Amino acid sequence: MPGSLLWAVDVYGRVFRLCSTGGRWERSKDVLLELKRVTAAEQGCWGIGCDHQVYLNVLPSDVAIRHQEETYENQRWNPVEGYTDTLLPTDRWQWTDESGQKPQPLHSFHLPSDNWEWEGDWYVDDESCGRESTATGGWEYAVDFPATFTKEKKWNSCVRRRRWLRYRRYKARGSWAKVPLDRGQPPPEPFTDIACGGWEISDSPEKHICLWAVSQQGKVWFRTGVKQQNPEGTAWENIPVPKEVSQISAGPGDLLWAVLWDGQLLVRTGISKDCPKGVSWVTVDPPSKAGAIHTAVGVNVVWAVTKDNKVWFRRGVNSHNSCGLGWISIGGEMVMISVGPNDQVWGVGSEDRTIYFRHGVTPTEVTGKTWAPVCAQLDSSHSTNRPSDGSFFSGQLTGPSQGSVLSCEDSDVPRPHIPKITSDSFISALVADRSAPPEASAEAPSPATPDVQDQDDPQEAPVEGDAPAQPPLLQSSQLNGGELPWSNVDLEELKSPPASAVQSSVATYHMDLGAIVEQEEAPPWAWITGGGCTIDSNSTISWLESADTGLLSPSITPALGAAAAQGPLAEKALQEKEKTLEKSVSVRKGVMRWWRDWPPQQWEEVGVTLERVRGGGAPRDDILYISYTHIEERRYLYAVIREVTALVPVLWESLFALAVYTAERTRQRWPILLATESHHDLENWLSLLSESCCESRALRSPPSKQALWALTSKGDIMVHDPLPSLEAPAQYLPCDQMFWRQVPGHLLCVESNSLGVVWGIGYDHTAWVYTGGCRGNQTQGTEVSPHAQTDVRNVCIYENQRWNPVTGYTDKGLPTDRYMWSDALGLKECTKENTTPPSPLWTWVSDWAVDYSTPGGADKEGWQYAADFPVTFHGYKTMKDFVRRRRWVRKCKITLAGPWQKVPPIPLIDVTILPCLAQSSLEQVPVWAISEKGDVLCRLGVNTQNPAGSSWLHVGTDQPFKSICIGGGHQVWAIARDGAVFYRGSVSSQNPAGECWYHIPSPPRQNLRQVSVGRTSVYAVDENCNLWYRQGLTPSYPQGSAWELISNNVIRVSVGPLDQVWIIADKVPGYPTESSGTVCHRLGVRPMQPKGLSWDFGIGGGWEHLSVRGNSTEAQRPVPRSPLPSRSQAQVQTQVNGNAAGC
Repeated sequence: MPGSLLWAVDVYGRVFRLCSTGGRWERSKDVLLELKRVTAAEQGCWGIGCDHQVYLNVLPSDVAIRHQEETYENQRWNPVEGYTDTLLPTDRWQWTDESGQKPQPLHSFHLPSDNWEWEGDWYVDDESCGRESTATGGWEYAVDFPATFTKEKKWNSCVRRRRWLRYRRYKARGSWAKVPLDRGQPPPEPFTDIACGGWEISDSPEKHICLWAVSQQGKVWFRTGVKQQNPEGTAWENIPVPKEVSQISAGPGDLLWAVLWDGQLLVRTGISKDCPKGVSWVTVDPPSKAGAIHTAVGVNVVWAVTKDNKVWFRRGVNSHNSCGLGWISIGGEMVMISVGPNDQVWGVGSEDRTIYFRHGVTPTEVTGKTWAPVCAQLDSSHSTNRPSDGSFFSGQLTGPSQGSVLSCEDSDVPRPHIPKITSDSFISALVADRSAPPEASAEAPSPATPDVQDQDDPQEAPVEGDAPAQPPLLQSSQLNGGELPWSNVDLEELKSPPASAVQSSVATYHMDLGAIVEQEEAPPWAWITGGGCTIDSNSTISWLESADTGLLSPSITPALGAAAAQGPLAEKALQEKEKTLEKSVSVRKGVMRWWRDWPPQQWEEVGVTLERVRGGGAPRDDILYISYTHIEERRYLYAVIREVTALVPVLWESLFALAVYTAERTRQRWPILLATESHHDLENWLSLLSESCCESRALRSPPSKQALWALTSKGDIMVHDPLPSLEAPAQYLPCDQMFWRQVPGHLLCVESNSLGVVWGIGYDHTAWVYTGGCRGNQTQGTEVSPHAQTDVRNVCIYENQRWNPVTGYTDKGLPTDRYMWSDALGLKECTKENTTPPSPLWTWVSDWAVDYSTPGGADKEGWQYAADFPVTFHGYKTMKDFVRRRRWVRKCKITLAGPWQKVPPIPLIDVTILPCLAQSSLEQVPVWAISEKGDVLCRLGVNTQNPAGSSWLHVGTDQPFKSICIGGGHQVWAIARDGAVFYRGSVSSQNPAGECWYHIPSPPRQNLRQVSVGRTSVYAVDENCNLWYRQGLTPSYPQGSAWELISNNVIRVSVGPLDQVWIIADKVPGYPTESSGTVCHRLGVRPMQPKGLSWDFGIGGGWEHLSVRGNSTEAQRPVPRSPLPSRSQAQVQTQVNGNAAGC
């Protein structure tokens, strides 16, 4: 039969099937068969009958199902008779299997059931395909049993054997046949549920099927030997379970879930092609307190229905994690669901017992979008699920209403009387509800060919092509010219309101008794299985298209069925629909490389899946899964996106890598490292993960004015939007829990303030100003058009040489020396040929050239000298210098699109912006900078409307500077290139350039290289990475009195407008292998304790710059209780000098 099949059972046990290429439900040919549950595969369908036995329907095919039976005839040679059947007592039997361990005479072979028939008699397998034996007779010879047999007879061949074959063919295709009981074994307990799956576990061309069943006592059974050539299987084997099972479901792969009677679920682990029965059970909690009643599994999905008929989807299920991680609620109310081979989902509505299909299920949208009714026709009737208006005595046919009959608290509309069928109450409900025989014909036969039914036999079922009728419907006479028979009338039906209020599902008739017509309703369905129905997301299926109302959620939410109603009922329906918005789960899968950070440390190819939850007001609870194999064991690790604190692109050899940080992994200094071979793939994953991270934290706008800005060693820009708890004295926000997100652009340093003015400097010393969310009255969510941003940086390599007495300096080094062309540390070989730009976004814009401005000085040829590697190099040669090096540079350029505007024309090396409180309103924001030549500049015209300013004002100095910072009260501190410290006096809003410079003594024997000024604190970093605090700062003496050493291991410091202190640390204690650059926060900084107490280490490994000068978010201070007696609530409380007083 072309197309795949959908199998269903109605509440009366009748079996129907629906072809994907057809449009009608076809009733099973076996009219006397009544089933409770069915499960299907591509080859056929299995079912549980009302007698609790297993039935099988194998679909017809041009290829016959043939099973080969074989046995071996054995003989031994003796000198008198030659080869004879007389064997030695120690020999095998005369007729055995191939190994000789099991006797198999010809008469011992029997057909396993009446569903098989023999194809011919036994014949010798001599490669003649059943024809007469050749001269060899099919014998194989050997010296003795069980030696190796050959076709050639030798002088010492004392034994021989030949194989006899006989084929049996399965003859019951296309009909339901009972699976026979196991011979020689006691029959298993009566079955109540059945499930098939596992055909994708093995890569064998002969597909093996795992058939599972549940008995009345809650035991689980496994049918062995079920395969394409033996659909009945061999025997039932009991699988121990910890508790009694009520229902079971198997997927095409290695997923197997079961439901316990107490509502919990079991997951079978260890299922593989070598062990299809699995190893152990794992208990999984139900989705809700109501407990699970049904589960359905697919390839990588698990669905469940709870006892309150709610539908749930299991997250995180895959071949490496069969248990999943959590449940999410899906709109709809069902009594059961079924999952197809490609994870398509079917269900039976709890109210109307209509079959629904989950619309929109794709490999990426695994939960689909909404439920759509299956609008197929019965054999000769009209559409079964589309509503049509009608009324009593209208002379027209009326169809059943779509969805269920409306159910409202203030409505008297009765529900249709549909029995709720369970495995235990099926027969009793069937007898109670079957008041009339359901075998009415779908259309009256022609008078010339009457079809008379036996009215005395209630079990008689319609022949194929007939459609079932609801018991309340009248039975039309089958006699030629007969009268309408009398029938019982259900008084509940007469209580129904007229069709003007409710769409009627009652059959109506023409008043002309000579031409009687009736309309068949769809039967109330009890079970559905989509295991044999393969529907692609792009397939066009006629019976999945609803022409009237489109896609609906089933009456699962009864108010949705009233979408066409008017008045108050329509309003209530709309409210219900808004409350039940569909949730969905989408997945993005790919293959990446993952760095395994334990021996053997190496990159491994892994499967990466991002699972995202959307809709229904659900919180953004996305999860990233990484599946890998370790010692032939499938494992996985995952990261909840809401717990991810940073996504940082990193450079790792020739790979494009991404570091995924969480709070726990930040503390362990162990991020998840993922890599791709192409920059395009990395950018796609980075964009997707960044979007998911921001959505999970409800960050849909540009960075706030209070944001912390940071830069990585790659020049990537990272920001963190602070909360008031970040600087709360009582309970600081741990630094490792800060969430950093990336801003497009590329910079060397960045500075900000709390008014939203952000400046940056590129590697080529070009100044840039941030434009996102700063212009005019734009809101934070307003998109700003990106600008083209370019940057140029130098790629450096070192040429190394060693001196020897014969040739002088040469590139022939010692075996223990570094590479003659290397990086700055000499750990990596870097030649001109193999050195590439940092990423494909960079392009070369110059050739290699000697750098004569190498730090430490160089001679006229660019060489630096030292006694040995890796001693400190200097720019002149001495008698003890046996090695030398010189630096080669090559420029590369990058072009990006970001929210940055260029500030021409002076190149800068440092910039600073006045820190202020968020409530401040300044007509002009002071911005100071240092040019590439060392000149001090003051930017005029900078404000929130024009963050780029208008012009530069030159501030005179007697020497070039390298670092500058402005703090609260317009305090300007600067450091000259020789390490001298200066303070600029008389700077104010009226006098933005100040008057003169005051020299400040440096710390003893130290040269400072960077300074940062807060509201009342001044910190500086020297060239040996020591952090210094300036003591004695007062309004009357702003230069301070002395320097105090606070800490070492500091690369850069940033002091905020609240005197908060943050640094970039060189290393993290206890983690020597981590690369330089870690974000750290100084804890315990208070007005009476400005130096703080300790460091809180945060994210690290390749961070170079940090600015907290925009963070003026101050924690709310608790109001102390008043010592005075409480007064009336009408009195106003004010705070005077920190004490509450009534007024």
